[in-house]
Amino acid sequence: MIEILNPTELGRAREAGALVAAILQTLRSRSAVGTNLLELDHWAREMIADAGALSCYVDYAPSFGSGPFGHHVCTSVNDAVLHGLPHDRTLADGDLLSLDLAVSLRGVVADSAISFVVGSSRPTGSTEMIEATEQALAAGIAAARPGAHVGDISHAIGSVLTAAGYAVNTEFGGHGIGSSMHQDPHVSNTGRPGRGYRLRPGLLLALEPWVMADTAELVTDADGWTLRSATGCLTAHSEHTVAITEDGAEVLTQPATT
Repeated sequence: MIEILNPTELGRAREAGALVAAILQTLRSRSAVGTNLLELDHWAREMIADAGALSCYVDYAPSFGSGPFGHHVCTSVNDAVLHGLPHDRTLADGDLLSLDLAVSLRGVVADSAISFVVGSSRPTGSTEMIEATEQALAAGIAAARPGAHVGDISHAIGSVLTAAGYAVNTEFGGHGIGSSMHQDPHVSNTGRPGRGYRLRPGLLLALEPWVMADTAELVTDADGWTLRSATGCLTAHSEHTVAITEDGAEVLTQPATT
């Protein structure tokens, strides 16, 4: 299903996006050496409830997971890159943490992910990897405009990632979003320009480049959810929800500036 939002729904999408961005930034500020992943999940649950919103993850049970997910935020550490199931683990200095959050507010969903290093240590290549996903995300957003194709976004993202030296996994990528978290069209992190669905104003997309340092192969944890690099290498993940407008793409999950 592909949804095209009307102006009223787009206004609610902006509210959902602002909430997701605010929660992620709060969780980032609380992610210190010694913080437990279950604490992050608890704080996410509280902030979502206080806003009168709903988590998209608690009852999430897709075919590729061992559902329901049962938690409120994905917490992926170091070699974990996607769908990290929160568990009893305290963060250490130098851990590369990815947080992925999707929330429904007033019937519209927003989805975003950030990656950052906890503490003062910086593992080799971690900063460059995070920056590569952020730059690829920016390139994908720049390519998202009315009349363009999904393949234009995929090509823009993939070009940045491969130029930075990373292999691109195509099992998981971006997606349409609206009244539910995962919708058509699928937005691969690499592709051919001029191919795929033609973008229209009112379309919402969650764009999410992610990479692993030295492989494109994933393995699944025994928890049935957490996806890790097959070699145990570091990983990074960046994501924004964007709305296609008459003028281009509006980022709905951009953190507020102070």
